[in-house]
Amino acid sequence: MNQSKIDRINALARASKERALTAEEKAEQTALRNEFRRSVIGNLSGQLSNTVIVRPDGSRTPVKKKG
Repeated sequence: MNQSKIDRINALARASKERALTAEEKAEQTALRNEFRRSVIGNLSGQLSNTVIVRPDGSRTPVKKKG
């Protein structure tokens, strides 16, 4: 997600505090927030897939997805 989209999310959040958002603005805000969430989850998943647990005996265990 690029900075201009994050700025737009913030602008819509500020506008919602000052006035009621139009239906189009609410739909845009929801879509941008969902895209942001997917981006954060994807980044976190990528980080966790490269994370290992180092045991006291020196063995390394990759972090696995539960469930």
